Amino acid sequence: MALKHSYTLLAPIYDIIVTGPIDAFRVKSLSRIQQTNNKQILINGIGSGLDIPYLADDACYTGTDITPAMLDRAKMRAEKCAADRPLNISLQLADSQQLPFTDNSFDAVIMHLILAVVPNPDLALQEACRVLRPGGKIYIFDKFIRKGQYAIGRRLLNVFLRHIATRTDVIFEDVLSNCPQLDIIHDEPALAKGWFRLIELKKNN
Repeated sequence: MALKHSYTLLAPIYDIIVTGPIDAFRVKSLSRIQQTNNKQILINGIGSGLDIPYLADDACYTGTDITPAMLDRAKMRAEKCAADRPLNISLQLADSQQLPFTDNSFDAVIMHLILAVVPNPDLALQEACRVLRPGGKIYIFDKFIRKGQYAIGRRLLNVFLRHIATRTDVIFEDVLSNCPQLDIIHDEPALAKGWFRLIELKKNN
Protein backbone atom coordinates (compact mmCIF):
# COMPACT_ATOMS: atom_id res chain seq x y z
CA MET A 1 0.00 0.00 0.00
CA ALA A 2 2.95 2.33 0.61
CA LEU A 3 3.89 2.16 -3.06
CA LYS A 4 0.33 2.93 -4.07
CA HIS A 5 0.46 6.16 -2.08
CA SER A 6 3.95 6.97 -3.35
CA TYR A 7 2.91 6.61 -6.98
CA THR A 8 -0.16 8.72 -6.36
CA LEU A 9 2.24 11.52 -5.40
CA LEU A 10 4.63 10.70 -8.25
CA ALA A 11 1.92 10.55 -10.94
CA PRO A 12 2.16 14.25 -12.00
CA ILE A 13 5.93 14.02 -12.56
CA TYR A 14 6.31 10.32 -13.42
CA ASP A 15 6.52 10.89 -17.18
CA ILE A 16 9.40 13.32 -16.74
CA ILE A 17 11.32 10.79 -14.65
CA VAL A 18 11.00 7.77 -16.93
CA THR A 19 11.00 9.20 -20.46
CA GLY A 20 14.00 10.09 -22.59
CA PRO A 21 16.44 7.27 -23.42
CA ILE A 22 13.99 4.73 -21.98
CA ASP A 23 11.48 5.38 -24.77
CA ALA A 24 13.69 3.75 -27.40
CA PHE A 25 13.76 0.54 -25.39
CA ARG A 26 10.00 0.55 -24.94
CA VAL A 27 9.72 0.69 -28.72
CA LYS A 28 12.28 -2.07 -29.15
CA SER A 29 10.50 -4.31 -26.66
CA LEU A 30 7.08 -3.76 -28.22
CA SER A 31 8.45 -4.30 -31.72
CA ARG A 32 9.17 -7.91 -30.78
CA ILE A 33 5.45 -8.65 -30.47
CA GLN A 34 4.49 -10.31 -33.73
CA GLN A 35 1.09 -11.08 -35.31
CA THR A 36 -0.95 -8.80 -33.07
CA ASN A 37 -4.17 -8.95 -35.10
CA ASN A 38 -7.10 -9.56 -32.71
CA LYS A 39 -4.73 -10.80 -29.99
CA GLN A 40 -5.60 -10.26 -26.33
CA ILE A 41 -2.66 -8.44 -24.76
CA LEU A 42 -2.25 -7.51 -21.09
CA ILE A 43 -0.17 -4.46 -20.18
CA ASN A 44 0.58 -5.43 -16.60
CA GLY A 45 1.43 -2.30 -14.62
CA ILE A 46 0.57 0.18 -17.35
CA GLY A 47 1.37 3.17 -15.13
CA SER A 48 0.71 6.46 -16.86
CA GLY A 49 0.40 4.72 -20.22
CA LEU A 50 3.81 5.51 -21.69
CA ASP A 51 3.61 2.35 -23.82
CA ILE A 52 0.31 3.39 -25.43
CA PRO A 53 1.65 5.54 -28.30
CA TYR A 54 3.79 2.63 -29.50
CA LEU A 55 1.15 -0.10 -29.49
CA ALA A 56 0.00 -1.78 -32.69
CA ASP A 57 -3.61 -0.79 -33.39
CA ASP A 58 -4.95 -4.22 -34.40
CA ALA A 59 -4.86 -5.93 -30.98
CA CYS A 60 -7.17 -5.82 -27.94
CA TYR A 61 -5.38 -4.44 -24.88
CA THR A 62 -6.10 -4.52 -21.16
CA GLY A 63 -4.03 -2.18 -19.02
CA THR A 64 -3.82 -2.64 -15.26
CA ASP A 65 -2.35 -0.61 -12.44
CA ILE A 66 -2.81 -0.44 -8.68
CA THR A 67 -2.80 3.37 -8.56
CA PRO A 68 -5.94 5.27 -9.70
CA ALA A 69 -3.94 8.44 -10.34
CA MET A 70 -1.70 6.59 -12.78
CA LEU A 71 -4.68 5.03 -14.53
CA ASP A 72 -6.22 8.49 -14.92
CA ARG A 73 -3.12 9.61 -16.78
CA ALA A 74 -3.13 6.45 -18.89
CA LYS A 75 -6.76 7.14 -19.79
CA MET A 76 -5.90 10.66 -20.94
CA ARG A 77 -3.01 9.34 -23.01
CA ALA A 78 -5.24 6.69 -24.61
CA GLU A 79 -7.87 9.30 -25.47
CA LYS A 80 -5.23 11.54 -27.02
CA CYS A 81 -3.92 8.66 -29.15
CA ALA A 82 -7.46 7.76 -30.18
CA ALA A 83 -7.76 11.13 -31.88
CA ASP A 84 -5.14 9.98 -34.41
CA ARG A 85 -5.85 6.25 -34.66
CA PRO A 86 -8.31 3.78 -33.12
CA LEU A 87 -6.96 1.68 -30.25
CA ASN A 88 -8.96 -1.02 -28.49
CA ILE A 89 -7.81 -0.65 -24.88
CA SER A 90 -9.55 -0.97 -21.52
CA LEU A 91 -8.04 0.11 -18.22
CA GLN A 92 -8.61 -1.68 -14.93
CA LEU A 93 -7.57 -1.12 -11.34
CA ALA A 94 -5.68 -4.26 -10.31
CA ASP A 95 -2.68 -5.55 -8.38
CA SER A 96 -0.04 -7.25 -10.54
CA GLN A 97 0.50 -9.71 -7.71
CA GLN A 98 -3.17 -10.78 -7.72
CA LEU A 99 -4.66 -10.34 -11.16
CA PRO A 100 -8.47 -10.50 -11.51
CA PHE A 101 -8.38 -12.63 -14.67
CA THR A 102 -8.97 -16.30 -15.33
CA ASP A 103 -6.19 -18.66 -16.33
CA ASN A 104 -5.01 -18.55 -19.95
CA SER A 105 -6.78 -15.26 -20.77
CA PHE A 106 -4.10 -13.47 -22.80
CA ASP A 107 -1.93 -14.13 -25.84
CA ALA A 108 0.85 -11.86 -24.57
CA VAL A 109 1.78 -9.89 -21.46
CA ILE A 110 3.80 -6.68 -21.40
CA MET A 111 5.69 -5.96 -18.16
CA HIS A 112 7.67 -2.74 -18.50
CA LEU A 113 9.22 -1.36 -15.31
CA ILE A 114 6.93 -3.32 -13.00
CA LEU A 115 8.80 -6.40 -11.73
CA ALA A 116 11.36 -4.22 -9.96
CA VAL A 117 8.60 -2.09 -8.44
CA VAL A 118 6.19 -4.55 -6.81
CA PRO A 119 7.03 -5.88 -3.34
CA ASN A 120 6.94 -9.51 -4.56
CA PRO A 121 8.25 -9.83 -8.14
CA ASP A 122 8.10 -13.63 -7.91
CA LEU A 123 4.36 -13.50 -7.37
CA ALA A 124 3.88 -10.88 -10.10
CA LEU A 125 5.63 -13.05 -12.68
CA GLN A 126 3.71 -16.13 -11.52
CA GLU A 127 0.44 -14.25 -12.00
CA ALA A 128 1.48 -13.08 -15.46
CA CYS A 129 2.30 -16.69 -16.33
CA ARG A 130 -1.03 -17.90 -14.97
CA VAL A 131 -3.14 -15.59 -17.14
CA LEU A 132 -0.97 -16.22 -20.23
CA ARG A 133 -2.07 -18.86 -22.70
CA PRO A 134 0.31 -21.76 -23.47
CA GLY A 135 2.66 -20.66 -26.23
CA GLY A 136 2.13 -17.00 -25.31
CA LYS A 137 4.96 -14.61 -24.52
CA ILE A 138 5.88 -12.11 -21.80
CA TYR A 139 7.85 -9.00 -22.78
CA ILE A 140 9.91 -7.48 -19.97
CA PHE A 141 11.90 -4.26 -19.79
CA ASP A 142 13.32 -3.59 -16.33
CA LYS A 143 16.40 -3.34 -14.15
CA PHE A 144 17.89 -6.44 -12.55
CA ILE A 145 21.05 -7.43 -10.72
CA ARG A 146 22.73 -10.38 -12.39
CA LYS A 147 23.06 -13.68 -10.55
CA GLY A 148 26.26 -13.58 -8.51
CA GLN A 149 26.71 -9.82 -9.00
CA TYR A 150 27.67 -7.96 -5.82
CA ALA A 151 26.23 -4.56 -6.85
CA ILE A 152 26.73 -3.26 -3.33
CA GLY A 153 25.63 0.28 -4.19
CA ARG A 154 22.37 -0.89 -5.72
CA ARG A 155 21.64 -3.18 -2.79
CA LEU A 156 22.22 -0.34 -0.33
CA LEU A 157 20.10 2.02 -2.43
CA ASN A 158 17.31 -0.51 -2.23
CA VAL A 159 17.00 0.02 1.53
CA PHE A 160 15.85 3.59 0.88
CA LEU A 161 13.89 3.23 -2.37
CA ARG A 162 11.96 -0.03 -2.14
CA HIS A 163 9.09 1.40 -0.09
CA ILE A 164 8.67 4.65 -2.01
CA ALA A 165 9.49 4.05 -5.68
CA THR A 166 11.31 0.92 -6.86
CA ARG A 167 13.50 -1.99 -5.90
CA THR A 168 17.13 -2.04 -6.99
CA ASP A 169 18.05 -5.52 -5.74
CA VAL A 170 15.91 -7.84 -7.87
CA ILE A 171 17.71 -10.81 -9.40
CA PHE A 172 15.75 -11.89 -12.44
CA GLU A 173 17.14 -15.42 -12.49
CA ASP A 174 15.78 -15.97 -8.97
CA VAL A 175 12.37 -14.62 -9.98
CA LEU A 176 12.25 -16.83 -13.06
CA SER A 177 13.24 -19.93 -11.10
CA ASN A 178 9.78 -19.87 -9.49
CA CYS A 179 8.06 -20.06 -12.90
CA PRO A 180 9.04 -23.41 -14.44
CA GLN A 181 6.48 -22.93 -17.22
CA LEU A 182 8.45 -19.99 -18.64
CA ASP A 183 11.45 -20.29 -20.95
CA ILE A 184 13.81 -17.45 -21.92
CA ILE A 185 13.57 -16.71 -25.65
CA HIS A 186 15.57 -13.47 -25.66
CA ASP A 187 17.66 -11.57 -23.13
CA GLU A 188 19.78 -8.55 -23.99
CA PRO A 189 21.35 -5.68 -22.03
CA ALA A 190 19.78 -2.26 -22.42
CA LEU A 191 20.50 0.85 -20.36
CA ALA A 192 23.06 1.49 -17.62
CA LYS A 193 25.65 -1.04 -18.77
CA GLY A 194 23.17 -3.88 -18.72
CA TRP A 195 21.44 -3.08 -15.45
CA PHE A 196 18.28 -2.65 -17.54
CA ARG A 197 17.46 -5.65 -19.72
CA LEU A 198 15.05 -6.56 -22.51
CA ILE A 199 13.72 -10.06 -21.87
CA GLU A 200 11.26 -12.22 -23.78
CA LEU A 201 9.73 -15.31 -22.18
CA LYS A 202 7.54 -18.04 -23.64
CA LYS A 203 5.05 -20.19 -21.75
CA ASN A 204 5.59 -23.84 -22.55
CA ASN A 205 2.66 -26.22 -22.98
